[in-house]
This record gives sequence, structure tokens and C-alpha cells, in this order.
Amino acid sequence: MTREELKERFRQFSLRIIKMVDAMPNTISGNAIAKQIVRSGTSPAANYRAACLAKSDKDFINKLKMVEEEIDETNHWLSIIIDSGMLPKVRVQYLYEESLELRKIIAKSITTAKTKVDNK
Repeated sequence: MTREELKERFRQFSLRIIKMVDAMPNTISGNAIAKQIVRSGTSPAANYRAACLAKSDKDFINKLKMVEEEIDETNHWLSIIIDSGMLPKVRVQYLYEESLELRKIIAKSITTAKTKVDNK
């Protein structure tokens, strides 16, 4: 997968998160979680774009770690939404699985980049 393809995948993930948040119940817990997940679920796209503009390999790795942390947090909130029944599982399952896959891609990218730095 190219950088441009991954940028687009993160962008699409962000858009789906926004649509899901708009469907969240207007309750105290729904609003609290919606605010959390809209931040954590849209920031990986912006942070990945920033990583692609990194000034060095170490900077790239650090920015990817931010992406990893945010996508992991998003995965947490998605699991809470599913487990609490806040939204139907079928509405959230794709996003949950996509968050796991994106985290794996970023984790592998971090490992690859670290190996590159270590071999210099």
C-alpha cells in the first residue's frame, strides 16, 4: 500500500467516524464518548499526513507512534460503544475491524522504520 493509498484510507476512516458520531445517542454518556472518539478517530489521518512530511526517520517514527496511539484509543472507544449497546454492533463492527487493521499497518511501519534507522 502506498502512502497516498494509506492517507486515503485514514481519510475514509475519519469520515465514517464522523457519520457514526452523528448517530450516537444524545445522552450524557453518548455525548461524552462521541466527543472522545471524534477526536481520536479523526486525528490519525492528520497525524499520518504529518508523518509523511517528517524531517527525518526518527521524526517519522515518532509521528507514526502518535498515529498508533490515536487509532488504539479509537479502537477502545469503538469496543465500548459495541459492548454497551450504545449503537447496534452492525453499525460499528466495520469501524472496529478497520481500526484493528490500521493499527497493525502502522505498527508494522514503525517496526520497518526502526529497522531502517538501526541499520544506518
